[in-house]
Amino acid sequence: MSKRSLNGVDFTAMVLAGAEKLHNHAEHVNSLNVFPVPDGDTGTNMNLTMTAGVAELKVNSSAVIGQAATVLSKGLLMGARGNSGVILSQLFRGFSRSAASRDELNAAQFAAALQQGVETAYKAVVKPVEGTILTVAREAAKHAVYYARRTTDISELMGEVLKQAQATLAQTQEMLPVLKQVGVVDSGGQGLVYIYEGFYDYLQHGESSTSHSSTVASNSTGQVAAPSMNKVAVDVPLSAQAKLETEDIEFLYDMEFFINRTLGGSAGARFDEEKFRAALAVNGDSIIVISDDEIIKVHVHSRAPGEVLNLALQYGEITQIHILNMREQHRDLLSAGLDIAPPPELFADIPQEPINPQTEASVPAEEVAAYGMIAVSSGDGIAEIFRSLGVDVILAGGQTMNPSTEDFVKAVESLSARHIYILPNNSNIVLAAQQARDLLEDQRLITVIPSKSIPQGIAAAFAFQEDEDADVNTANLNEALTHVKSGQVTLAVRDTTMDEMSIRQGHYIGIHNSKIVATASELVETCQQLLGAMVEDGQEVITILTGSEASEEETSQLADWIEATYPDAELEIHNGGQPVYHYLFSVES
Repeated sequence: MSKRSLNGVDFTAMVLAGAEKLHNHAEHVNSLNVFPVPDGDTGTNMNLTMTAGVAELKVNSSAVIGQAATVLSKGLLMGARGNSGVILSQLFRGFSRSAASRDELNAAQFAAALQQGVETAYKAVVKPVEGTILTVAREAAKHAVYYARRTTDISELMGEVLKQAQATLAQTQEMLPVLKQVGVVDSGGQGLVYIYEGFYDYLQHGESSTSHSSTVASNSTGQVAAPSMNKVAVDVPLSAQAKLETEDIEFLYDMEFFINRTLGGSAGARFDEEKFRAALAVNGDSIIVISDDEIIKVHVHSRAPGEVLNLALQYGEITQIHILNMREQHRDLLSAGLDIAPPPELFADIPQEPINPQTEASVPAEEVAAYGMIAVSSGDGIAEIFRSLGVDVILAGGQTMNPSTEDFVKAVESLSARHIYILPNNSNIVLAAQQARDLLEDQRLITVIPSKSIPQGIAAAFAFQEDEDADVNTANLNEALTHVKSGQVTLAVRDTTMDEMSIRQGHYIGIHNSKIVATASELVETCQQLLGAMVEDGQEVITILTGSEASEEETSQLADWIEATYPDAELEIHNGGQPVYHYLFSVES
């Protein structure tokens, strides 16, 4: 179907078709994910990001392409999850900037918008790597600019863009050794190709065309639905990640922090950004540095975190330090994808536009409190525990439902406090909390405590002291995370073998720090195996949070066993009410 111009209606329909195509292939994209960290969630992150953009278009549709593209860009930013989601949002942010002043785009203008999207995305990444989504987007846009000189038909042009994207995707194996080792193409690039396929389907046929018989679930408004996450899978598609060794992750520490140039013994020191980047690159990659006269924002994957911090201290006082072990994240993946998080990324080109003129995050003038606290919770009982510890806002979420960036933004806006702490309580949720913090950094003071489990979140909330200053509280909350061992028990939904452990569908599995360490046909037996792996000297505090499917009889049996086996331990039992997990365990020294 020939088309010589593209308006907002056409653009919206293309985006819907692209989102649908990606949705139907999200699990395939997940199975390819091996770079930069094999966390197996690229498809999910890209799908949820596109879903957020579609939702925004549904609410604020426009026949003017400049307005429609701007609306999409805003939705993608607010819903962006993970490295791949942020890069995707940047591609369309650049596209929207190019299209902003236009009612329609012709072929040449459409190609130019694709090219500006690539330029914007590349600016967001300090060390772009060949063989990723960026390479696929770049080569496709480059070909679009070339071919736009030979046709005025946008449908024909999009066909050429898709062909070039597919050809470049096939070449990514030769660009990245890790892809060739595993025998897959780049996952983010594959996700982008699916989006482009949806674009082309619409331009050719006026509707989407998918290769799967299933279609995207939609509500009465036609909004694209996110993938179902109401079961915990023990055997998700891990064909790529399972072939990699955890030890192959060279730069294993994911570091993020700020340097306050006005504080510390080195305050006022001259900052040579290029020299600083070069020093970080000696033992690191994925380097992002954003500096101004007072603050330097730093992100790096490093194998020598101590050296990074010593280097940073030469320029001021370090604040808001976050360090994650990405080998641990890979081990999380190999334990069935439970509690997996992409490494948190900060990008230099994330826009600092107001989130919404009607809901700009300003602190109400009346009775501003010193502190506010937000926690993510799953289960009425757990929510009540957090409230009893002084948490102000409870967001529903957990392994099967992750709050978005926008959810955190709204929670922050609801609080009248000078300093707000966020407890994500699941490593899949940390990134959204951090992006909300970054979006509001010019308006509110927010600290994200990277709690990866409900027990960690409870320990952190318990450590908070209203009369302490922020530095002491931040240190105490982070320190509390290190004293807690977390465990949970749920049902296996598939047969699989993991770490020489045979797991049967319908049997129970015990997970300790995101690794499956126990399995049995009986719930209490599984709990006993799990606690045996968690308890060290028998003098710890053992806390049980009972789930919605736990029975009083089994809980009583478990309590009797703990008291007999660990007579010196202190036992606490609380009704958590959480779904999915029959029991959550905390062992605290």
